[in-house]
Amino acid sequence: MAKETVVLYPSPGKGHLVSMVELGKTLLDHHHPPPFSVTVILSVPPEEAEFTAAYVSSVSISHPAVSFQHLPVSFIPFDSSSPSNFIISTYEFTRGNSLALHASLSKSGDSTIRALVLDFFCTAACQVGASLNIPVYYYYTSGASGLAPFLYIPTMHKNIPGSFKDLDPEELIEIPGTPPIQARDMPMPIRDRSSKLYGYFLGAARDMALAAGIIINTFDSFEVSAIKALRDGLCVTDGHTPPLYCVGPLVATARNNNDEDRHDCLRWLDSQPSRSVLFLSFGSLGKFSTKQLKEIALGLQRSRIRFLWVVRVPPQNDEAWRAISEPNPGIGLFLPDGFVERTKERGFVVESWVPQVEVLNHSSVGGFVTHCGWNSVLEAVCAGVPMLAWPLYAEQKLNCNYLVEEVRVALPVKECEDSFVSADELEERVTELMSSEKGEAVRERVFAMKEEAAEALREGGSSHSALAELFLAIKQGPGVEPRPSDPVEPSGRFGSSNSVAIPSET
Repeated sequence: MAKETVVLYPSPGKGHLVSMVELGKTLLDHHHPPPFSVTVILSVPPEEAEFTAAYVSSVSISHPAVSFQHLPVSFIPFDSSSPSNFIISTYEFTRGNSLALHASLSKSGDSTIRALVLDFFCTAACQVGASLNIPVYYYYTSGASGLAPFLYIPTMHKNIPGSFKDLDPEELIEIPGTPPIQARDMPMPIRDRSSKLYGYFLGAARDMALAAGIIINTFDSFEVSAIKALRDGLCVTDGHTPPLYCVGPLVATARNNNDEDRHDCLRWLDSQPSRSVLFLSFGSLGKFSTKQLKEIALGLQRSRIRFLWVVRVPPQNDEAWRAISEPNPGIGLFLPDGFVERTKERGFVVESWVPQVEVLNHSSVGGFVTHCGWNSVLEAVCAGVPMLAWPLYAEQKLNCNYLVEEVRVALPVKECEDSFVSADELEERVTELMSSEKGEAVRERVFAMKEEAAEALREGGSSHSALAELFLAIKQGPGVEPRPSDPVEPSGRFGSSNSVAIPSET
């Protein structure tokens, strides 16, 4: 009998790739031996090629059962200069690779595809799956509190006249399963219904509602209200909600590096008291203006709290670049003069990257200032680290709203009208998180969630059981066929059976 395969198709973006691969590892680890193999098909923009190559090499060593196939190098332009440009480019990049994906999936070989699992940014690929009669599942890399508003977009499109950007900024938007959110905090891609991004998200929401199932990186006790609203069908009002599989938290595990391989920040953390360090990191797209960076530095300096701060250079349109001729000037030019030296006894500044999972699980870390990207949220929960929520883009304000108001594992940073956060505000919030009764209550809450996350993944836990249900659904085949809302006809011969063949990895 031919080996059966589940194909995973992540979108560009480091967090999306890592989360999808964690799903693949989990699928393989659930049964021994696993009933099918896992193949990850990669479509990589040039600027992510170096990271992807290193990451794939690492996974291939640690988890050789996860195989990778690369689509041909694409020359479709990719603009990651801002979050909005990144999202537009991601949709257009994956849509432009549909023919290459179709060709890869339709090749003959000795493996039969039981399911095609898509990142939600890869929604154009559902048309490829439908044309080949492959059951299509979506993997939603964020949480149920982000999925509920996403699937509710068609209903809001029908019931709310005009764009969110034209509403009173403080008008409350009611979405099933989530706390009310102000109109100004709705995700940027859906604020303006005349924009290209809005059209992409509206179409993607409609397509996702027609999938064979939706896999969510969350666990039942973490997002009770949102998951209940989704399962009760309150977010898809013009059809049926696909089966939901809450299989999380799926996060990368901390690496056991030799001392020589450890990042310098980990050695620094070794010398700090338990739970004394505030960790600040804002994701791969989290770039601040020079003005904001200096304000953060001033707030940290005033707080007198120990900190580990991951800093990225400002965007190229920042006014500070006008006085800089060096192509790679380093982060020091964008911080207050003497800041690093003045705070060196209690602070550690790193440019661009640290091993975040290892940092969050270090005993010296007692708080986390985060942009509320979902991978970061789950990593903090699994480490039992309380959060200070500073959302920046995408669905992060939705995540923040849920974390603060519903789950109560984070305190909010209050922004001015222009999204600026003052040094005074940061100093006050940092002190509140690290050394107040309110902060201690958040710490206790997130530690309880850490225990519940571990319980969900154990045999008999909610996520372990959901994974078993997903296995059964894949083996038996779905009862709902995907019907994309905007079908295309890829060139080449379409398959006619319920599963098609792809070459085996050699």
